Amino acid sequence: MIELSDLIVERDHARILDRIDLRFGQGGLTAMIGPNGAGKSTLLHAMAGLLPLAAGRVTVEGLDMPNARPRERARVVALMTQTDRVTARLNVEDLVSFGRWTHHGGRPGPDDRAAVDEALELFDLGPLRDRLLDTLSGGQRQRAFVAMAHAQGTPWMLLDEPLAALDPRYVRDLMERLHAISRPGPGQRSVVVVMHDLATAARYADRIVALKDGRLVTAGPAQLRLTGALLSDLFDTPLAVETVAGRRLVVPA
Repeated sequence: MIELSDLIVERDHARILDRIDLRFGQGGLTAMIGPNGAGKSTLLHAMAGLLPLAAGRVTVEGLDMPNARPRERARVVALMTQTDRVTARLNVEDLVSFGRWTHHGGRPGPDDRAAVDEALELFDLGPLRDRLLDTLSGGQRQRAFVAMAHAQGTPWMLLDEPLAALDPRYVRDLMERLHAISRPGPGQRSVVVVMHDLATAARYADRIVALKDGRLVTAGPAQLRLTGALLSDLFDTPLAVETVAGRRLVVPA
């Protein structure tokens, strides 16, 4: 479980997050939505324990994140940021293997190799394991970074805009895989995704967290909370949520 209590984050004397109270239960896929500048990426980094807090508390699986050691944090949360870029000439397997570093400290064992193989298989990267990252398509590269987060073996995966700049077919492919690993069963992960694609949020999210101007607007089951009224308020434009052929769509109102 992730719990945030009365969370305040400030930067250069400006309040970025204002008194966030939020609880994430285990399992499922959570979409974090809101306009640009709402504080979504900041909240994700705060959840990972990577930001100083002006006030409040963040715990993940009972661990006090801001005060925990890096290795302790890395065993409960895997964070993929928007700036996850590699300039070195790495291949896919090398990149995914970085996810195991906190476990082996430079001496990988059989469990580490098994975790890397599992992540490569889950994200359909086995045939690409020897390919250099700069030879991959955008969708393949994003899958490789998400696979690295998966290989870390944490109960929580926090992904900051993994769908950015992806073609629709790559968006669907990646979301299908993330949705699958968040289902109940062996190896289940709790997945939190910052996204701007509202149609994708409506289709795949079990829960939503909506932010605006650094404040929490609502959080809860997507089926109940993701409404035209909410989206219109969030984005200051008339929007509606309609169900067509059993799927929820976001359309102009």
